[in-house]
Amino acid sequence: MSKALIIVDVQNDFCEGGSLAVQGGAAVAAAISEYLDANQQQYDHIVATQDWHIEPGDHFSETPDMVDSWPPHCRARTKGAEIHEDLDPEFIQAYFRKGQYTAAYSGFEGVLAPEDDVPSGDLKAGQAVTEVLDEDAIGLDDWLQSHDVEDVVVVGLATDYCVRATALDAVQAGYNTTVIAELTAGITEDPEEVFEELEAAGVEVARP
Repeated sequence: MSKALIIVDVQNDFCEGGSLAVQGGAAVAAAISEYLDANQQQYDHIVATQDWHIEPGDHFSETPDMVDSWPPHCRARTKGAEIHEDLDPEFIQAYFRKGQYTAAYSGFEGVLAPEDDVPSGDLKAGQAVTEVLDEDAIGLDDWLQSHDVEDVVVVGLATDYCVRATALDAVQAGYNTTVIAELTAGITEDPEEVFEELEAAGVEVARP
């Protein structure tokens, strides 16, 4: 049995100064780094997810309702899609990218990024993304299973969207799932309702 930490979407566009910033996003990035420094030995595997949008349809809108449609964000190979600088990547073993052509809130919709793919973030506004999806790329669930993971801990952004969706998919897939509340930040000012929903679904929420 092994244990994995899943760091969800701690990207520039979801932190202060980004196109879809979550208040406290940068602080969460730094807090996760501090947590990793002190606790990385507790985990057999540490992975991260990234929103990686190419043409996600009506997930993007110039007049977003901020429920099902959003301002353009985390476009593949742009600075906004990069991992925030306050999140130290030293211990991250693999990255899973999601939402190329769909909304994709859950990290379990992501596929493994090539090990040698280091995004430069230099795509200019209006430029087309020339990226071909690898149909044989392994998904997060298959990767975790192949590494005999049974316990997962979920942290990152945003509490009420991608963290929530990832944790719900994890418990549904049969993993013992924990969310560390203080290592998340949400769009909602009061995430307690989200935490209660997660607990009702079988997720353990570790509160301060």
